[in-house]
Order: sequence, then C-alpha cells, then structure tokens
Amino acid sequence: MIAAMRHVAEARRFGDHVRKRREARGYSQERLAEGAGLHRTFIGRVERGETNVTLYNIIRLARGLGVKPSQLVEPLD
Repeated sequence: MIAAMRHVAEARRFGDHVRKRREARGYSQERLAEGAGLHRTFIGRVERGETNVTLYNIIRLARGLGVKPSQLVEPLD
C-alpha cells in the first residue's frame, strides 16, 4: 500500500514537472501532443499523474518539449 502511494506521488511530481515545462514554452497540451506524437488526452493523464509513463514516452515528451529526457526525470531524485 505504501509503495503504491509513493508511485502515485512520483507520477504526480513527474506530471507537475512536465506541465511546468510545457507552460514555460507557452505550449498547449495539444501542441505538446503534436510535437511528441502522442494523444492530447494522454498528455492530460500524464500531467495529472494518472499514468505510469514508459521510457519510450518520456523520450517522446522530451522531444516535444525540446529538452533531454534526463531533464524530465531529474527532479524526481
């Protein structure tokens, strides 16, 4: 149970970081989705911490934001 709660908290932290990066670029969720080759609703689920993002999708999100993948996960340390 505690591990599951930690996972949810980490997913929310990751999502918050993605949202901040997206907003700093002035991108809508739709613009990020287009740049990353992902669906807009997926971006929303990521930002709300509702999904466990795979490495493949972290790479795609990073490309859409114009950052290195490590820059998206670094704040989780």
